[in-house]
Amino acid sequence: MSRLTHVMSGRYAPPVPVRELTVVSADGARLHAEVHGPDGAPAVVLAHGWTCSTAFWAAQIRDLAADHRVIAYDQRGHGRSPASPACSTEALADDLEAVLAATLEPGQKAVIAGHSMGGMTVMAAAARPRFQAHAAAVLLCSTGSARLVAEARVVPLRAGRVRTWLTARLLGSRAPLGPVTPVAKRILKYATMGPGSSPEMVEACARVVHACPRDVRHAWSLVLEGLDLEESLRELTVPAHVVVGTADRLTPPVHAWTLVAALPNCVGNTELPGLGHMTPVEAPELVTGTIRELVSAYAADARIEEGA
Repeated sequence: MSRLTHVMSGRYAPPVPVRELTVVSADGARLHAEVHGPDGAPAVVLAHGWTCSTAFWAAQIRDLAADHRVIAYDQRGHGRSPASPACSTEALADDLEAVLAATLEPGQKAVIAGHSMGGMTVMAAAARPRFQAHAAAVLLCSTGSARLVAEARVVPLRAGRVRTWLTARLLGSRAPLGPVTPVAKRILKYATMGPGSSPEMVEACARVVHACPRDVRHAWSLVLEGLDLEESLRELTVPAHVVVGTADRLTPPVHAWTLVAALPNCVGNTELPGLGHMTPVEAPELVTGTIRELVSAYAADARIEEGA
C-alpha cells in the first residue's frame, strides 16, 4: 500500500543518472531531465507518455546507457517536473525543443523515442526548427495523431457516441487512483497492458501511473480528448518506425496504420501480438533493439553543419 513512485529493484528500477538538470521551457515551465551514459556516445532522447515519468523508460535506459548518451525528461506536471497551467500540444513541443537545446551539442543528432503522449510530443514538434536540426530518426510507440477517445477500447462497448462519452468521462476522471493494491493492478492491467503481462511489469507500471497527480492526469486528458496532429504528422519527415501492441486498448492498431500511411518517411512498422499499450515495459528488448537499429542506421555519426 506504499506510495512509491517506481519500483526499487529489478530491470524496471530507474538507474542512477550521470547528471540531472532543470530545463526551462519557452513559457518558464521547469522540467526535470536526466542524462545517462558516456560522453561522446550516440544520443537517444526519450519522451514518456501521459501519467508516466522517466522511470517508465528504466529498462531502455539501463541497456542503452552502456554505449549511448541517453536523455530522459519528465513531461510538465509528471514525475519531478512541476505542474503548469499551460497544457497543450504546443507546450509539449516547446518542452521537447528546450530539452534538445539543453542536452545536445550544436549540430548533434539523436534518435528520439516517444511513447503515447511522448509520441504525440514528437509529432507536435515535427515542424520546429530545433527538432528538425537534432532529430536523426524517431520511434513512435503506442501512439496516435487524432480520434484517441473515439477509437479507444477501454470501455467494452461497440464504437459510437455512448462509448466515446463514457471513455472521455473515464479517462478524464478526477478521482484519485489511490495506493497500489491488487485490485488497482488488475484494473491497470486490463486498461493498459496485454493479458500476458507479468506481475513485475504490472507492478512497475502501476507505481509510475499511480504517482501522477490527479489534477495533472485530468488536465492532460482534456488535451488528448481534443487531439488533432494529422497536419503535424505530415511534417515528420525524418525516418520513423512505428510500434504497437495488437491488444492496445488506449491506442489500438488503427492509429498505427494511420501513422504508417501518413508518415512521409516510415522505415518500419512492428505489431506485437497480444501486447497492450505499455510496449516499452511489455517488450523492453524489442523497443530497445529498435532504438539501437535506428541509431546504427541514422545517428551513429550523424551531424549537421553548425548554423544550418
